[in-house]
Amino acid sequence: MSPIRSLSVRHAVVAGVMALATLASLVAAGPACAADASSFQSAFQTFSQASSGDKSAIDPAADAFEALLKAEPANPVLMAYAGASTALKAQNTAMPWKKMGFAEDGLAQVDKALAMLTPAHDAPVQHGTPGALEVRFVAATTYLAMPSFMNRAERGAKLLGEVLASPLFERAPLPFKGAVWMRAAALAAKDQRKDDARRYFNEVIEHAAPQAEAARAKLKEIA
Repeated sequence: MSPIRSLSVRHAVVAGVMALATLASLVAAGPACAADASSFQSAFQTFSQASSGDKSAIDPAADAFEALLKAEPANPVLMAYAGASTALKAQNTAMPWKKMGFAEDGLAQVDKALAMLTPAHDAPVQHGTPGALEVRFVAATTYLAMPSFMNRAERGAKLLGEVLASPLFERAPLPFKGAVWMRAAALAAKDQRKDDARRYFNEVIEHAAPQAEAARAKLKEIA
């Protein structure tokens, strides 16, 4: 791998950590999976630490979600988070080919989670959020964090748009909607669509989502 491509991977992983931290705050706001509440909550607490920058928590988080997935292999939400956790493992190696390996393995699991979705997953799967929305949001966040040469940004943006446009979105828990609006605003700001960014940040504030203070700070940055 070229030095430029290696650097792109490192930057993408950092972006992924920041984006996944949003997911961590989202899940912390709601109850865990009804199927195995204690195990899921423990796994996600570790995932929250990992996605917030604690490298020592990355491998345990990935291992925990893989264990949950083995017990419940038909759960696409677990599959998506297992993939997101695996992608984070790129943080724990300096070898460019290993970074790519973890990224590709994680993406493969996220791809599989999307393929597993059926109309039955319109119902809540974990913490009151429709499974179809959560899987798409985890996928969008993961894809958007990938370097450009992996050609995932367009699909990530499309999936994010599908979440926002879904009739299920209005009935989703407010912490989840806040996380989606924040990610959509960040993407709009990155693309220099400042009016769209302001609109999404204002949605967070007007609905008094848990991310409201962060949204206010971001609005000041793009004022």
